[in-house]
Amino acid sequence: MSNKMTFTKTGESLRVSAPAKINLHLEVLGLRKDGFHELAMLMQSIDLFDEIDLTKTNNGKIQLITDNKELSTDDENLIVRAAKLLLETSMVENSGLLIHLKKNIPIGAGLAGGSSDAAATLFGLNALWGIGYSNKQLEELGSELGSDVPFCFAGGTQFCFGRGESLEPYKCKSDMAVVLVKDPLAEVSTPVAYSIYKEKNKDRYLKAEEDFEKRRRLVKNASWLNPLSTSNPPPLRNDLQEVIEPITPAVRNALEFLSTLEGVLSFSMSGSGPSCFGLFADIGTAKQSIAENQAKLELLGLECWCCGFRSRGVSFF
Repeated sequence: MSNKMTFTKTGESLRVSAPAKINLHLEVLGLRKDGFHELAMLMQSIDLFDEIDLTKTNNGKIQLITDNKELSTDDENLIVRAAKLLLETSMVENSGLLIHLKKNIPIGAGLAGGSSDAAATLFGLNALWGIGYSNKQLEELGSELGSDVPFCFAGGTQFCFGRGESLEPYKCKSDMAVVLVKDPLAEVSTPVAYSIYKEKNKDRYLKAEEDFEKRRRLVKNASWLNPLSTSNPPPLRNDLQEVIEPITPAVRNALEFLSTLEGVLSFSMSGSGPSCFGLFADIGTAKQSIAENQAKLELLGLECWCCGFRSRGVSFF
């Protein structure tokens, strides 16, 4: 990988990778004063990523094009919103920008694809426009676009607290790999998932900051983290799974499939779903297991990716 910018006939340009994430731990603690949920998570970047090309033009417009017909390319898209937010805060003069998105991360999948695209846009344009913001400044700016954006910017393995925007890095040297599966016809709304969880569990929510902090310490000092290894794999807690799995056949099918794979260490839903994943000792074991179960995968109609853990977030190609 190189941070060197390339030049094309249409002007100065660069390409950024925007990796997906999975949740190794997702615990809903309670409600914050701002109305968002207080969370305690451990998130992990994986080697499944969107590709974003950013090119200066001279037409004075911000234009987004993508190979995915399901995506809006107007001001609703987080990529466009990220570009305009950076323009507003930096006061840089925009002579025109063309953004091309190659979408590899499935949409509405609980993998933070949109948030990662936003983080990659901030990261790339900071360099392309010569703004000079620090990583910390970009993370703080990204938090205005979504709770997962700061993690997607930093990436690797991170404890994520608060709404998910408060990061504490965890040094992970694991060679573990992921088998990621998703029904291409299924999507889950994150706000709806949290709304259902709140309705079922609000009476059990923690309320005091000291109770929140106690749970954070328990997560950071969990025995399975010291170290994170194949001999002591994480139990993969995801509180949202308890409300999404019963009402989403695609999640139940994915989890059942993962449970049957030879060599799977543990398995779970990611984020608000419907994507699910299983952990394996290494990428070779993961690929072999999928090869042996290809017929069943096709029968269930599941898409599948074998991915390694990734030690960073957004980056230049």
